[in-house]
Amino acid sequence: MEKEIIVRRATKTVYRQGDTIIKQFIPDYPKSAVLKEAFNHALAEEAGLNVPELLDVKETGEGWALLIRAVEGRTLAQAMEEEPEKLKEYMEQFVEIQSEIHSKTCKQMGRLKDKLNTQISSLRDDLDATTRYELHVRLENMKPHTKITHGDFNPSNVLLGDDGKVYILDWAHAAIGNASADAAMTYLQFALEDQEKADLYLKRFCEKNDIAMQYVQKWLPIVAAAQMTKKHGAERDFLTRWTQVVEFE
Repeated sequence: MEKEIIVRRATKTVYRQGDTIIKQFIPDYPKSAVLKEAFNHALAEEAGLNVPELLDVKETGEGWALLIRAVEGRTLAQAMEEEPEKLKEYMEQFVEIQSEIHSKTCKQMGRLKDKLNTQISSLRDDLDATTRYELHVRLENMKPHTKITHGDFNPSNVLLGDDGKVYILDWAHAAIGNASADAAMTYLQFALEDQEKADLYLKRFCEKNDIAMQYVQKWLPIVAAAQMTKKHGAERDFLTRWTQVVEFE
């Protein structure tokens, strides 16, 4: 059966083959990372979140792959692009879904704070010792929480199923931690593409969850540094500038 390419990234290619989505990782991609994503996917499902069914994790001869049951529908990103007049309505739905994720907890998931500390420490060639120290101290002073955080929550990872259900995709970066850190990551992803959407998102998230906007903003330098480990070029330059912001008005 022929494979239809959905998206291609540096470390993976996502195909559709019949009723199955195949997330094929490159041959030297760590087996442990693939198994961790599969584990997080299963934990999210067990926590009561709606995710597509994980069918298999296997070595295909081209590297490790996740096999996931295909769901007919469109992503929230597609909906926002196709119906810009409904942006506020879709953003409300987007924030509702993220808040539902944050309402869950899971002892088996890794800690977000540990992950962020490791990512900041890895930036020796990009951030000087003083900046890294300030980011570590800021992170240490943030309130510890045990909420499920998605880690890559953006409209392309929300699928509006033709069956009327909403599915949350891509659990590679999930961890337990502070919901405002997750919101800061989402804000930065919007800001990389569209500042107006970023501002609308942050306003709605803070209103929905009764969180001061300034508190989410305090997370921005920390998560910007973490995102630097995944980005290149102009996006990386954008994030580097955010790591230098110490306080906000």
